[in-house]
Amino acid sequence: MVVQRLTLPILESMGEHVIRSLLTMLAVAALAGCSLPRGGGVQSEILSTRSGAEEPQFAVHMVTRDFLPIVAGWPASRAGQESDGWIGYSAPPADRAIQPYDILDIVVWDSEETSLITTEAQKMVDMADMQVSAGGTIFLPFVSMVQVAGLSRTQARARIQRKMEEIVPSAQVQLNVKPGARGSVSVVAGVSSPGAYPLSDTHYTVLNAIAAAGGASASIENPQVRLIRAGKSYATSLERLYRDPSLDTILHGGDKLLVEADPRYFRSLGAAQRETIVAFPQDVVTALDALSLIGGLAETRADPKGILILREYPENVVRDGMSGPAHARSVFVVDLTSADGLFSAGQFRIEPEDTVMVSESPISGATTILGLVARVLDIANDADSIDF
Repeated sequence: MVVQRLTLPILESMGEHVIRSLLTMLAVAALAGCSLPRGGGVQSEILSTRSGAEEPQFAVHMVTRDFLPIVAGWPASRAGQESDGWIGYSAPPADRAIQPYDILDIVVWDSEETSLITTEAQKMVDMADMQVSAGGTIFLPFVSMVQVAGLSRTQARARIQRKMEEIVPSAQVQLNVKPGARGSVSVVAGVSSPGAYPLSDTHYTVLNAIAAAGGASASIENPQVRLIRAGKSYATSLERLYRDPSLDTILHGGDKLLVEADPRYFRSLGAAQRETIVAFPQDVVTALDALSLIGGLAETRADPKGILILREYPENVVRDGMSGPAHARSVFVVDLTSADGLFSAGQFRIEPEDTVMVSESPISGATTILGLVARVLDIANDADSIDF
């Protein structure tokens, strides 16, 4: 062909080193015109700001020993504020207040021979299983309606006795109260035996109800307890209730309990062994815990000085001083190459919906380029063997 007749003399006139240099320059030019594939950005790229921006786009904080007590005093992040809090234990009164639909057992004693309510052979009247009405009253013969709801057992006994003394001056009243249909708590889900459980005493707590329902389901990881009372919802973990008896709330009639999986999670991105969404396996997850949960760093790609934790705070908690974040968007930088960074990472808490970004090492990109150049040189060496 004509092209071959023109090209071969040109190649023959070139020296070996010229051909090799030409091929190398062509390869480097090709690399310069494209971006190398990678799983995330380099730390300097991620933390760079737009030129000419009037306000900072985010705040950057190094996670160190001195910084830990500062961030610990900040409000929760936007996702963390969704927690409903919890009601702590408070000692109940000696007598539980009587509620509508409770059952009262009343015994009236009278020793008078001419008693209106007893006989010579029977000096007492037993009025068992008297249900408190929806309005909180009971009916007593010769007395009519007596309001008892809201009173303790002692107070209700004294009121009934005063009413009875109006017709039987020597009457003595004995009273026993049993929880009624409304004196129960419903354990709805997340246990072996869901159902309604009566409040057997004034100290019936959340753990009592969960135990009565067969305990939390074994398939639920880090089970959370949700208490619904009077239209409000409160939540905490079962682990906290085990660990701190002061949180084992006393239940009220009509309360509802659910045991559910922990809804909290964080994200893992970049040069980590796993890029995924990770559920919280325990109440507290630190930065070191998070790195363990994602399998650590990708050894050939990750920058151990560039572990970035991205978090968003509500605008109303942003502060100029140290009492809150300086910007709603905050980036916390963990350096795993220093002892202070390692210890601090073990105490820095991950919050729900944080993003743990393992930045790429700049050296890994350079290594890739050098490998490609070496490959080009191998091609150039192969070109030496071409018989022109």
